[in-house]
Amino acid sequence: MKLLVLGGTVFLGRHVVEAALAAGCEVTLLNRGNREPAFAAAVEALRGDRDGDLSALRGRQFDAVVDCSGYTPQQLQRSAEALRDQVAHYVFVSTISVYARFAPGVAYDETAALTPTSEGYGGAKARAEEVIEAALPGRVTRVRPGLIVGPHDPTGRFTYWPLRLARGGTVLAPGRPQRPVQFIDVRDLAAWCVRLAMLHTVGVVHGVGPTGTMADLLDACIQVCATDARLVWRDDADLVRADVAPWSGLPLWIPEADAEHGGMLLASNRRAIAAGLTTRPWMDTVRDTLIWARSVGPAAASTVAMTPEAEAALLGAAKHLPVENPDTA
Repeated sequence: MKLLVLGGTVFLGRHVVEAALAAGCEVTLLNRGNREPAFAAAVEALRGDRDGDLSALRGRQFDAVVDCSGYTPQQLQRSAEALRDQVAHYVFVSTISVYARFAPGVAYDETAALTPTSEGYGGAKARAEEVIEAALPGRVTRVRPGLIVGPHDPTGRFTYWPLRLARGGTVLAPGRPQRPVQFIDVRDLAAWCVRLAMLHTVGVVHGVGPTGTMADLLDACIQVCATDARLVWRDDADLVRADVAPWSGLPLWIPEADAEHGGMLLASNRRAIAAGLTTRPWMDTVRDTLIWARSVGPAAASTVAMTPEAEAALLGAAKHLPVENPDTA
């Protein structure tokens, strides 16, 4: 199969390329050429700009495209115009942020209402979905991931937890231990996107992994790191009063009662599993993320997550909830 990857050099895109090569695809990349990662086999590189010149695509034919770098309706319109008669199938990587709200405690599937706005990341992605679906009817897969994690993550969000637990000591753990969390290993998402492209699967699917708990995640980190870390749980109310930034200050933490985002980590992946999504154990993701993070050093760390000094200050003011009795929280 001749596969075009739009992007392909930073995070999800580079894993899509590797997955496509492993599947025997003939891979072509289109990007601005700012990064040149090494891949397991040769790939064709075309230069272009989603907001500018896409002439490199002129006259080229592809069996499918995986779009990892489209963020605005204008970019998707330009891509559709360049590829309308030259590609049989289009996999667009969107986001769960296209939804209007995430009601506290309410699980949701792909039929949930979309945001009506065009503003911000979610609004732009929602309108981009509409553009590509209208331009290529019957030829589009819209994949909506939540938090994507794993090696080469440029955000440092998930990476915060393996690195923090590896340092050991007393660790501030956010919310209640049994709070539901979701994420997906970038390698699982990438392989599945290639599968969707090869099978020309159409429709809308969540790209999310299985639901576990925050305690499950931190326990996996402790086991992988073989650390002496001791968890001290602070509930949502304490963290809100301390002005901890949801999602970024302590990654994967959102106050469960938040009216707009409290249920964000409750996406159904039933449709995705039916479409062939498989995911690896959380411990494998934690282990491989930690190995990668240690190999690149400070570049893997989050620039917005809580500093050790801020964590120590919060721990000093905490009424501690012992991790030994998480079910009573």
